[in-house]
Amino acid sequence: MPLDPFVTDLDGESAALRAAGPLARVVLPGGVPVWAVTRHAEARALLTDKRLVKDIGVWGAWRRGEIPPDWPLIGLANPGRSMLTVDGEDHRRMRALVAQALTPRRVELMRDRITELTEGLLDGLAAYGPEETVDLKAAFAYPLPMYVISDLMGIDPADHPRLKVLFDRFFSTQTPPEEVVATLGELAEMMGKVVAARRAEPGDDLTSALIAASEDGDHLTDEEIVSTLQLMVAAGHETTISLIVNAVVNLSAHPGQLALVRSGEAGWDAVVEETLRFSTPTSHVLIRFATEDVEVAGRTLPAGDALIVSYGAIGRDEEQHGPTAGVFDITRSPNRHISFGHGPHVCPGAALSRLEAGVALPALYARFPSLTLAVPAAELRHKPVVTQNDLFELPVRLGPARR
Repeated sequence: MPLDPFVTDLDGESAALRAAGPLARVVLPGGVPVWAVTRHAEARALLTDKRLVKDIGVWGAWRRGEIPPDWPLIGLANPGRSMLTVDGEDHRRMRALVAQALTPRRVELMRDRITELTEGLLDGLAAYGPEETVDLKAAFAYPLPMYVISDLMGIDPADHPRLKVLFDRFFSTQTPPEEVVATLGELAEMMGKVVAARRAEPGDDLTSALIAASEDGDHLTDEEIVSTLQLMVAAGHETTISLIVNAVVNLSAHPGQLALVRSGEAGWDAVVEETLRFSTPTSHVLIRFATEDVEVAGRTLPAGDALIVSYGAIGRDEEQHGPTAGVFDITRSPNRHISFGHGPHVCPGAALSRLEAGVALPALYARFPSLTLAVPAAELRHKPVVTQNDLFELPVRLGPARR
């Protein structure tokens, strides 16, 4: 089945993928055929299967020259050498350096800064009239994680407007071919300038730590540092934007669930986890390659073929979550989803994303307890992005503000 580049019905697409079986043949935008794993149990198994690797050189279509350099998704399939694109010892080496900067203690120490940024953004929202329509994504859900990841990586906030333009093009399936290569080149150039600046003037940030590690003998090349920086910035803001936006949409569509949080019968951590499962921020993750034939639930993933992980389908797998998998229920227990991945490549920023949403959502609803969507949920516009469950905007009416 072809994946819809305009994501007009993500829930319907995910249901169709599950109906196609645990291993489904799909076509990515641009006419590129791959396989998709659509069920929880099979995904967990494949995400730890050493026969599935990140080396694009294993991909038969790539070796045969069938994937053009201006394919809109090339930046996701072949983003440069980083912990995202290597396996084994190389992956462990790179990931260990990032993990040193994202320890649970370091993440928790960022709580005060996240709270400060959240309160500043809420103060800005309070300037709007209670019945005025506000794009909550642009005014709140986007800037918070972008400021946080910039603090973490040592990026100048003055670069945010240009980075937004570039990452919109990077993720979009509709980026014109002539802009694809240029976008990747400009992103690499901007990340290279950040690395150069931090090399000249180190700070208490992850980029400086990666540079110091390379100088101390961990042998990270400049290419690896630049690619890791780009990966962390891309994943570090896009996922959290979608998490915050989708939580607001879900609570607006399910006022009874919001009432449970307000009454104390459920916690905001439950809102975060159920949003991650029910409206996973990452709809599909590109891309792994089979080094040999792999049997999956009676089907064969042939050697040299590509696999994507369809987290949007996996999150509502009834075999994992029971007959109510299609229901948004913050009292669900247990809620064992894999929306941040599983195995060696599990998202290293998962704790940070959870922390940001866990600070932002209760603060937002405490300040604006009457917040409602300004349009019906069915009219919200999804962006043409295969990998993210993302909206163009989130129009809301804030209602009266509380101090």
